[in-house]
Amino acid sequence: MNDIRLVVFDMAGTTVRDAGQVADSFVSALKEHGYEISEEELTAVRGASKKEGVARLIPEGPDSEQKAASVYETFRKNLEDRYRLDAAAPVEGAEEVFRWLRSLGVLVALNTGFDRDITGLLISALGWDSGIVDAVVCGDDVDEGRPAPFLIFKAMKATGIEDVLRVANVGDTSRDLEAGQSAGVRWNIGVLSGAHDRGRLESAPHTHILPSIASLPSLFDGI
Repeated sequence: MNDIRLVVFDMAGTTVRDAGQVADSFVSALKEHGYEISEEELTAVRGASKKEGVARLIPEGPDSEQKAASVYETFRKNLEDRYRLDAAAPVEGAEEVFRWLRSLGVLVALNTGFDRDITGLLISALGWDSGIVDAVVCGDDVDEGRPAPFLIFKAMKATGIEDVLRVANVGDTSRDLEAGQSAGVRWNIGVLSGAHDRGRLESAPHTHILPSIASLPSLFDGI
């Protein structure tokens, strides 16, 4: 533990329980605008910036940017409505892990493909707006989302950590793990509590695969 100074966690599916709100809101927004997507297409954009994910699925054309912006705004509204109706809840053990890490002097950051408004709604609903984590980085805080490393780098800057070999990255999608590899983190940990199954996570770059972040302390103790 003396080597790790910062753990960067994804949100939906990793630290926030995924009850289908994100996928359902995403698919329904596209459908409302006349776009049908397959399960494979949905899986492929899980973990990406939601704005970038929408843009990838809109056919190219003279007004594709405007259409993508309209779909994204519908997605935001749908997701906000879903979270208000079906209250956000943490993954079991998440808050205990945050407290355990911080008691050891390890900083905790959250990073997400959600924009700041949706993230703020989630953070407030979870009661994580004070004294729970050290930094929160959102999709609209960086120029490019996962698998680029910039969310992780932004979390490092926000917490004053300069050495990627003192950073662990934790997420539930292959894009989370690809971002960790791009950043060059010391530990790149996949969890099975969210969007992607073991096969998909194992095919992505990783150092460990865990059932959920609740297993993180035992992993650290064993190293």
